[in-house]
Amino acid sequence: MRLRCVLAAFTALVAISTTNVVAADKARIVLVAGRPSHGPGDHEFNAGCKLLTKCLGSMPGIEPVFVPGGWPRDESVFEGARTIVFFMDGGGGHPMIQKDHLEKLQKLMDKGTGLVCLHYAVEVPKGKPGDRFLEWLGGFYESGFSTNPHWVAHANLNADHPITRGVQPFSIRDEWYFNIRFRPEMKGVTPILKAKPDDETRKGVSASPRGPYKHIVEASGREELLAWAVERPDGGRGFGFTGAHTHKNWGDPNFRRLVLNAILWTAKLEVPSGGAESAVTPDELKANLDPK
Repeated sequence: MRLRCVLAAFTALVAISTTNVVAADKARIVLVAGRPSHGPGDHEFNAGCKLLTKCLGSMPGIEPVFVPGGWPRDESVFEGARTIVFFMDGGGGHPMIQKDHLEKLQKLMDKGTGLVCLHYAVEVPKGKPGDRFLEWLGGFYESGFSTNPHWVAHANLNADHPITRGVQPFSIRDEWYFNIRFRPEMKGVTPILKAKPDDETRKGVSASPRGPYKHIVEASGREELLAWAVERPDGGRGFGFTGAHTHKNWGDPNFRRLVLNAILWTAKLEVPSGGAESAVTPDELKANLDPK
């Protein structure tokens, strides 16, 4: 009887240890969603992050963790994260720059943690926050320098980068920011997605604040960088993406695959040759929308 109990205890211990090893082997990806801010179908941070969490959760070897509310109440959720995705309102109220959050993020970046900022999350004030974003992400939306009109971007993709694997060119209307403030001479910044706004878009009639901005109009005919990647000296990777104002765009498989690929890449995971596979149903696209 005693031998049987010992064997049972040993078997249970092995099972627990095996489970822990499997969990430890999974790549932890933390997705932080901002608070509600816009009308129906726009800035659906909660629903968007939950969709990405669902897609990542269907991939082997990944442990996605969804965090609501703009910043985790329990910051230990960041421990062991391979990459962190922020999808939220930015500017002066950006959760990433409140209190001592920049310093806490700096410690994570120093460890080589990946960073992904989607849409409004790429905007911070110039100065200390902007300098940190130049370091971590390679660029940021600078008020008065960058612009945010709604327009149809015909994607010109960098076919040589893993982030674009399996992504077919797409044309999508969104609030695509451009004229981003990048590092001097674009040092270390790799273009991922470019598109050419027409002259009407450059006038900023749908931008906030409204245009025209002289320096934007004078760049007529220039391709603009809408998504980019960086590899930092600390070993970490960053990805900035200016689209995703409009929630329904997550239903486009190429739009979605580009972002999922980027999340995998910043986590230093191998991006499949055909890109990240995912499926989103119409019902899933409508789920978890902010109450209006």
